[in-house]
Formats: sequence, structure tokens, C-alpha cells
Amino acid sequence: MEKTTSGGGGGGGGGDNKKDRIFRADKIDLKSLDKQLEKHLSRVWSRNIEKNHKAMEEEWEIDLSKLETRNVIARGTYGTVYKGIYDDQDVAVKVLDWEEDAKNRDLFRQEVTVWHKLNHPNVTKFVGASMGTTNLKIKSADSENSLPQRACCVVVEYVPGGTLKQYLIRNRRKKLPFKVVIKLALDLSRGLSYLHSEKIVHRDVKTENMLLDAQRNLKIADFGVARVEALNPKDMTGETGTLGYMAPEVIDGKPYNRRCDVYSFGICLWEIYCCDMPYPDLSFVDVSSAVVLHNLRPEIPRCCPNALANIIKKCWDGNPQRRPEMEEVVKMLEGIDTTKGGGMIPEDQSSGCFCFAPARGP
Repeated sequence: MEKTTSGGGGGGGGGDNKKDRIFRADKIDLKSLDKQLEKHLSRVWSRNIEKNHKAMEEEWEIDLSKLETRNVIARGTYGTVYKGIYDDQDVAVKVLDWEEDAKNRDLFRQEVTVWHKLNHPNVTKFVGASMGTTNLKIKSADSENSLPQRACCVVVEYVPGGTLKQYLIRNRRKKLPFKVVIKLALDLSRGLSYLHSEKIVHRDVKTENMLLDAQRNLKIADFGVARVEALNPKDMTGETGTLGYMAPEVIDGKPYNRRCDVYSFGICLWEIYCCDMPYPDLSFVDVSSAVVLHNLRPEIPRCCPNALANIIKKCWDGNPQRRPEMEEVVKMLEGIDTTKGGGMIPEDQSSGCFCFAPARGP
């Protein structure tokens, strides 16, 4: 039996070592073993967490030493946007100030989480992000010294044509040809349809958050308040967005889903056609109560072709369940005939388009 225990070819010393490792069960300190096992598992878990965290960072983290930030493009509620260059590519750099506010930190993580996996021609392309700005160099005279210590930044493609809102304001008097109206509407509807297919609700669809490139292609921007759609509609509440574009259920604090974006799209579609602002003479309080209680909507001009007017009305229906999906809106817009004109009548050619005359614009 001793030969079996000591093993073959190991010599007497090998046998003694083997025997030394044999213990009586009633002599084993189980508490000590538990502590050793717990320490070992804790080290393994910590290494896995660090490894996973590093892998997550590598998905979207950028090298700030390659980023050159220049002039300010825009300032908003959620941060300042600069023009810059990253890896020889023109980019827009959005700097968010964390300070001690956990909300800003959450907004940043939310925006990056939503944006970095998206890929569609009508959605601004995500380049990368950074959780800090230690190595961020800003050449702008009004920025370098005032850059917050706990800021973070998100970098996206630079879209040179400005916002859709600015473009509509420039065309406020002469209006847009009907073909251009439908082209812009299709770009926006296709972008939103894609977001909804990815279970993302933008929640702040408005012409200020749409950008135009050099060829006047529209790209959806600003995912600062976007979020993945909740499986339970009751989990999505709260007044989020911009009042004039906000769906009645959102204003009223009721649960909502992606169809709140459809409502906002309806307002944008009216704005694109009319090159005008919704509710210009009403206060925020008046708009809120009138939209919810009295079904207030902007007036659709009589020269607007029925096919387009019907889409607008369906999109801004007070009942979310009656609003079409954005995928359906795309198909309806694709079916509109633009060869016979139908654009808004320019102000210098008519006293207005809110009349009974059947005139049609370009």
C-alpha cells in the first residue's frame, strides 16, 4: 500500500511529501478555507470588472491628443459645441460640464450609449468620446482658461450647413419648392424610423436639432435627452423636449412611447412647409393648456396639397395610438407626387396662403 501512496519513481522523499498532504477531515479549518476562497474569487471578479470596463472604454474612448478644438459653434442647455479636427477629419466637439451634478454625468453617458452604435445617413455620425478633458486643447480665446476641470466631451462628424431651423428662417419670405419640402421630410422621417427600429426615442425632435450638410441632406443631431424605449410605457414619463413640439401626453405628464416623436415630426413637417414658427404669439402657458385641453395645432395653409396635409394631421393626432409609425410615414411621403408643385406661396407673390384660393406654389 505504501508503494501505491508514494507513487512510482519518486523516491522516499516524494512519498513523504505526498503523505504530508493527507489531512483528517475533522482537522480541516473550514472557516480559513472559506476566507481564502473568498479572497481568491474577489481578486478574479475585480480583474474581470476592470477588464470589462477597459473593453467598454475602448468602444468609444478617443485619444484627446489627436483632437484640436477651435471656435465655438453653439451653446446649449447641455454644453458648448466647438468645431475641431480629429485624425484629419472635421468634427464637432460637445463639451459637457460635470461639476458636482450627477445629472450631467448621466446625460453624457446616456448620449454616448445611444449614439455610438448608430449608423444611418440621416443621423449624425458618432466619432468618439472622452470621460475627461485633461488633454483637451481649445484654441478659442474665450475657452481655454474657463474649461471646467470635470468636463467630458463627445465628438461627432461636423455638418457644415447649419441647422434646419436656420435654413427655414432664411427662406421665410420666399418659401421652399415642394420637392425640397418632401426631400427634407423624407430625410427626417427615415432617420426617425431608423432610431425607432433601434428602440430609441429621441424625445426632442425639433428643427433646431436637425443639421444640413453641404448637399442639403438632413441629419438628426443632439441625443442629449434620447433614451432606449422602455418595455413598460409607464416607465417613460416626465416633461422632456421643447414645448412647441411636445406631444400632449408628454406635456400632461402621462406615460408615452416613440409616438411622441411622431407628434413632434408633424410639427416639424408643418414648419418645413410653411417656413414659419408654430404658435409665435402664444406664451408657454397658453400653448401648454391649449394643446392638451383644446387640441390646438398650427393652422395648415389651404394651398398645402391634401396628401401632405393628411400626413401632418395624422402625425399630430391627440391620441398617440392613432398616430402612424414613422415607417408608415416614410411610405406615405414617398407616394407624394411633387411634379405639379404645391409649395407654399412666396410672400411677395401673394397676400398669404391662408386663403380660399386654390393657388399652388412651386
